[in-house]
Amino acid sequence: MRNRFISRAAVLIALGLICLTARPATGQVKNATAKSAVPRMPDGHPDLQGTYDLATMTPLERQRGLPPSLTREQAEALEKAELARRDEDNRPSDPNRAPPPVGGDTSAPHSFFEALEKAGGGAVGGYNRFWLNQGATYTVVEGQIRTSIVVDPPDGHVPAYNAAALKRIAAARATPTSTAAERQDAVAEPPGAYDNPEQRPLSERCLLGFGSTSGPPALPDYFYNDLHQIVQTSDSIMILSEMIHDARIVRMNAQHLPKNIRRWMGDSVGHWEGDRLVIDTTNFTDKTRFRGATENLHVIERLTRVDDKTLLYRFTVEDPDTWDRSWTGEYTWPATDQRMFEYACHEANYALTDVLRGARQQEAQEAAKAKK
Repeated sequence: MRNRFISRAAVLIALGLICLTARPATGQVKNATAKSAVPRMPDGHPDLQGTYDLATMTPLERQRGLPPSLTREQAEALEKAELARRDEDNRPSDPNRAPPPVGGDTSAPHSFFEALEKAGGGAVGGYNRFWLNQGATYTVVEGQIRTSIVVDPPDGHVPAYNAAALKRIAAARATPTSTAAERQDAVAEPPGAYDNPEQRPLSERCLLGFGSTSGPPALPDYFYNDLHQIVQTSDSIMILSEMIHDARIVRMNAQHLPKNIRRWMGDSVGHWEGDRLVIDTTNFTDKTRFRGATENLHVIERLTRVDDKTLLYRFTVEDPDTWDRSWTGEYTWPATDQRMFEYACHEANYALTDVLRGARQQEAQEAAKAKK
């Protein structure tokens, strides 16, 4: 259960707070979607099987001040600066260093990853660099070094919430913590819902990976455990995520389940459009509200093998109860020879009991003060 307790709401806020500058992109790099011999299954469809590392420096949404794509020189400069920061964090602490400032480190972050780490650990810190395994390069699609996974809208940002979503989120945040619903929603989760384990997010309970690593859509975690494995047959395809070992089973050429059957990762059915795998997912439960969406969330994913070591993953998200328009993202899944090991999460989940124990201690202290 190492490093699993992240303030997801803070992380989502941090995604929009980073300001970097760069010149417009003019260079080109090797085309990631260049055609090559495509390995095939016995049924003739492309063989998508393998283990893929989704870790990347490209955030979901574009950082302020950046163009849609970078030149190779710009990307290398940003990558070098980020790796230097990580190397500095990995250095042994000076035993003679001054004490940290009162209230912790509140300095402004200078990079996307630094903002995430500050959001996850707060001003006092919460992550030892040793445990993190983050992307070291930007994703490249069609020769472009992308600065955001979101490609539509063209500004690289998820559309704003509509009026219905804002009303729903405000109501959820106003819910008393003692009656807060079980949910996996960093946006609408009431603060301080610590009355019982069921009120904590599903990721803290080791039921689903946080940050939509389980999918759909399958997004990079940006901290660790970014491996995904695909196992393929003619009638079903499994997508296994490293975090929480969540397994999605895509039923090929099937009909969706009845609407009254709801699943945490939705009901995924697939079909082939030429050499492209298309996955259509509906029937989500209201316990897994992706970025504030409702159970009417609809996700369409497209996986295409572009060479023997790369898949192109493209997804479109829509929910008229949350956004007034759909939005689309894409990034590459590079193959890796790393192996996936068991993610023994709940077996070491002492932090959940500590969180609840801390809440009870805080309540006892407040009750004692009230008696004085």
